[in-house]
Amino acid sequence: MIALPPLALYIHVPWCVRKCPYCDFNSHEAAAALPEADYVRALLMDARQQLAGVQGREIASVFIGGGTPSLFSPEAYQTLFDGLRAMFAFAADAEITLEANPGTVEQARFTGYREAGINRLSIGVQSFDPLQLQKLGRIHGRAEAVRAAETARASGFTNFNLDLMHGLPGQSVDMALADLEQAIALAPTHLSWYQLTIEPNTVFYRERPLLPEDDALWAIQEAGQARLAAAGYEQYEVSAYAGPGHQCRHNRLYWEFGDYLAIGAGAHGKITHADGEHAGIWRHARTRLPRDYLAGLNTGRFGPEAARVDNDELAFEFMLNALRLRDGVSSVLFAERTGLALERIAPVLADLRRRNLLVPDENRLVCTATGFNYLNQVLNAFLA
Repeated sequence: MIALPPLALYIHVPWCVRKCPYCDFNSHEAAAALPEADYVRALLMDARQQLAGVQGREIASVFIGGGTPSLFSPEAYQTLFDGLRAMFAFAADAEITLEANPGTVEQARFTGYREAGINRLSIGVQSFDPLQLQKLGRIHGRAEAVRAAETARASGFTNFNLDLMHGLPGQSVDMALADLEQAIALAPTHLSWYQLTIEPNTVFYRERPLLPEDDALWAIQEAGQARLAAAGYEQYEVSAYAGPGHQCRHNRLYWEFGDYLAIGAGAHGKITHADGEHAGIWRHARTRLPRDYLAGLNTGRFGPEAARVDNDELAFEFMLNALRLRDGVSSVLFAERTGLALERIAPVLADLRRRNLLVPDENRLVCTATGFNYLNQVLNAFLA
């Protein structure tokens, strides 16, 4: 029988100063003053409409993504969280993360975020190389990136992540390692180190940059993973590296197929109903364009009706998340989180174990080192 998993909340702030050429997220360049007050009112109205999805659970974590959420003032977030706490019960140790851009923040603002209840930052550095930052369309420089990390710590953030890319145009192993060395020197508690990929509907898709060849990408990956391990960062997911006790709880909830409410323009959520006529897993999406989302203040409508996920899709969706984790998940979690019997995918599991892509342990769903390196191939088996 399906069980109710832990519950999180995702909040999307869709504006940024300038759209990066690699970005395929729902982000929109801010042409004028941001409608902070109206957007916060819309977020709270949207959240109130989703109260039925809580089903007695606490909010275990919150992630505010974008766009560039640090464009909003601390006062806006204070108002937002005052309203959310009046609606929802938050876990006493709830992890509350805000994505921040080094080009838009200062120490006074970081301190204000702490006072509003935000206790973790994710700073979008991407690179410390001035030429790469220019190629990536970033609006900050190396000095601002370094200062943002230092300011985070000085403002009382004992838990913060740095976002860093590799496989950048013309990047060598030494260049990638130089970025990592600078990041490690700033002693973040968490590093998201991921390869630049070219996505449709981006400038880079239309004007493709010259990226390193596959052999060079593999060499960067191996050298970077070794350096991060030597510095005490454990790789616990495909692109996530954490110091002791600092894995991102919000993202881990995603990968373990937990539930999450989602508010804000373009946000996507997942909610489980354990019994009754709505039993199953439901996904909901909010309307993408900020002006249409804000129109919900008058119409009371922020997106289409939620849709139930078909059983045929659930096994793939579960594995798509769970197998990203280096240590995988317990086998019993599959039935608990999907409501499906593990026997439904037993032939696929047996074949992958025979091919040394999954660990031959009936109690865990976890890739071997080979399977982790060829994760797309493993996941495609569940599509069939």
